[in-house]
Amino acid sequence: MSNTKKLRKVLGFLLVFGPALFLILISTRGCKHQFQTLDDYGQVTSYSFTDSYGKTHQAEEFKGEVILITTIQKTCPWDCSVSFWRLNQIVYQHIRKNSHKKLKRVRIISFVTDGKGKPAKNIAMVRQMMEREVEGYDPKLWIVATGDVRSIYDIENNNQTLLQTGDKYYGGEAFQELMLLTDKQNHLRMVLKGNQEGLIRRMKESIALLLKQYDKDRAIRK
Repeated sequence: MSNTKKLRKVLGFLLVFGPALFLILISTRGCKHQFQTLDDYGQVTSYSFTDSYGKTHQAEEFKGEVILITTIQKTCPWDCSVSFWRLNQIVYQHIRKNSHKKLKRVRIISFVTDGKGKPAKNIAMVRQMMEREVEGYDPKLWIVATGDVRSIYDIENNNQTLLQTGDKYYGGEAFQELMLLTDKQNHLRMVLKGNQEGLIRRMKESIALLLKQYDKDRAIRK
């Protein structure tokens, strides 16, 4: 690996796990680079959760799928931790409209919290809100969940953690503002804040880049 590539990788880690808190995981990457790939930051905790219908799920059920993990709050779903409207318009609608094609293996799982990072109860009301407000809402594509979401975000690098706390973060918990992109093996591939339009668009690009990587790998195997 060249010194330039090593420097870029180090800078990517510093941007995410530095004092400014995870602005982007890989700042210089985009889909326009034909052969560029997302880095693999290792296995995410093997999580479990209960959906809005009361059914329990394990992470292993989603092996072979690309998953975007976020939080959402019952009392403030729109613009507190993650920009719900932008996530819907930029990411979900794109997944929904292309779900019969390549994006059929992409889902969103939004963990409902009480605003302070703890799992919320009675989450059916959140799903009902989404049924009213989200065009073409499909609970199989955008899953409303409750469970130990903090354990999923328990990721550390360079002596910094996604579980930072402080008054500058929504509900005092930094992880509530972050989106995690995991690949088909439940490995972390991207971390971005979810309260800015530009970063949500970057996440959409990251999903596309990851899918292109799978297409390339599949073509090589053939």
